Amino acid sequence: MMDPITLMQPELAFEESLEKIFEWIEEKRYFQVRDELLKYNEADIAEMIEELLEETDLIESTVVIYRLLPKAISVEVFSYLPADDQLKIIDGITDKELNYIVQELDFDDKIDILEELPSNVVDKILEKTPKDERKLINTFLNYPDDCAGSLMTPYYISLQKEWTVGEALAYIKKEGTDAETLLTCYVKDSGRKLIGIVSLSKLVVTDDNVRILDIMHTDYVWLNVYDDQEEVSEAFKKYDFIAMPVVDKEHRIVGIITVDDILDVIEDETTEDIEYMAGIIDLEDNDQEYLDKSVFQHVKARLPWLLTMMVALMVTGAIVSSFEEVLSKVVVLVAYMPLLMGMGGNTGSQASTLIVRGLSLNEVDLEDTFKVLWKEFRISFCIGAVLSVFNFAKIMIVDGESAAIAFTVCVSLIMIVTFAKCLGGLVPMLAKKLNADPALMANPVIASLTDMVSVLIYFLMAKLILGL
Repeated sequence: MMDPITLMQPELAFEESLEKIFEWIEEKRYFQVRDELLKYNEADIAEMIEELLEETDLIESTVVIYRLLPKAISVEVFSYLPADDQLKIIDGITDKELNYIVQELDFDDKIDILEELPSNVVDKILEKTPKDERKLINTFLNYPDDCAGSLMTPYYISLQKEWTVGEALAYIKKEGTDAETLLTCYVKDSGRKLIGIVSLSKLVVTDDNVRILDIMHTDYVWLNVYDDQEEVSEAFKKYDFIAMPVVDKEHRIVGIITVDDILDVIEDETTEDIEYMAGIIDLEDNDQEYLDKSVFQHVKARLPWLLTMMVALMVTGAIVSSFEEVLSKVVVLVAYMPLLMGMGGNTGSQASTLIVRGLSLNEVDLEDTFKVLWKEFRISFCIGAVLSVFNFAKIMIVDGESAAIAFTVCVSLIMIVTFAKCLGGLVPMLAKKLNADPALMANPVIASLTDMVSVLIYFLMAKLILGL
């Protein structure tokens, strides 16, 4: 008979199970909760545990339920939980249970968790860890958080170049259960230097007496242990590999990075770029979610650029005040200021977003600066001309203003759009040149400068065309 969960929409089944779980917890029917959780895979169980831990009054009950899970499943569920929820679980379980979880986790997950734990808890865990593994853990913990060394795992299949295919396959059968992946094997010389790679599929279809040296690839791609995690994610996106080797400065292989670890990095980098483009600077550089951050943390992250833009708007206001005489003669000009400033900001943001994306994907680089400017100039002129035609007709027909007013607005619009788009293409390039994050500088700088220049262009054109 088919499981009831498979007979309905997965999302609906999940929500119904969650509702039942909340009810059973209130009634302290913990074993029923456990049985309901075990209908799902570890990732879904972790999501349910996460939902339960959000309720402060349910934390103790949730820890009890977690402790009722089979050991193997509890380890997998723990690895899927965010760091703050892992700490809630740790606070409610025994040292013995914690030690078991940490020992059973994949090595890279183990390192991530140990980095988050208080030092006294880490010391307790390391005391019960075998000496060789303890030394390895300490080495990994000393790598900077944002480098390849912090992402890699030391569990991979390494082969010797003198081995035959038969010897290699026998070794894989014996040692493969602990490896992160079996799809790619790494060939070392006697000094642990990486000299080639060979795929498992190649080994399987090759005669047993052929030497590894004769079938390995020597044109492999590798990462340095201190490569920035953003460079690592770019390499994975470029080559579409499932795993990549990591070497030290002497080209000795020290670990591998698998694509599942890079997915988290890509998500973090994307979130960082989005926040930067919105003028949000997370000085704490933590992994907390929106609701988990305090009001003070949000204020500290958002305030710096808002203050900067406020000062820029003060300058814009001063420019408007300096043209007070022009405005007093033709008051209708004020009505079109929001249009011009808004179009400038919007078109500039369009250009900067595309260039920031191009830089992050290596579609453009600093050598292409003039090509970008020339292309954005042509694009902006075409866009400005089309927008101006529509505005000229609207000002003349709908607003009933004079041709001189319409001409002033439309000429200003073409110039503002051209300036904004060229600025949007230039600022990310300039940021890259200065070794700053293009996403951090782009939108706030463009918004501030475009507003000031838009007002200046508009009133100068009004004085020139209208003779004010």
